[in-house]
Amino acid sequence: MQIDSNAPVTAHGEISVAASREVIWDLLTTMDRWPDWNPDVKTASQPALEEGAAFRWKAGAASLTSTLKEVEPPRVLGWTGTSMGMHAVHVWRLESDGGRTTARTEESWSGALPRLLPGMMQRSLQKTLDSWLSHLKTAAEARTAP
Repeated sequence: MQIDSNAPVTAHGEISVAASREVIWDLLTTMDRWPDWNPDVKTASQPALEEGAAFRWKAGAASLTSTLKEVEPPRVLGWTGTSMGMHAVHVWRLESDGGRTTARTEESWSGALPRLLPGMMQRSLQKTLDSWLSHLKTAAEARTAP
């Protein structure tokens, strides 16, 4: 699964985490527990972990409906979603690196708002992805700590 590289807004990030892919996978795929470790997420429902399953969640002022498009445990998790007239494509990729995992994420936004305000929207999306990565690292390493 790939983001829409032609979208007016795209962002990506990665972080090295002292935890296994399985620990990170569990955090990412237990959506209804996202608010426990990511303060940016207010609520989330838990879908079946299969392509085509939908879930609803709230982050900041945005209420989102997303659909899982790729579920490849414990390596790739991707979904699409809509909110406020925007279409998003989000992908997580997890790669083992010795005793660590590199978590990579990327997202694209298309629609009227990203076309009208691409710079502001891109900065917002990058800030969001950086925050997710930071919170994910903290949560995964806390689970792994002796």
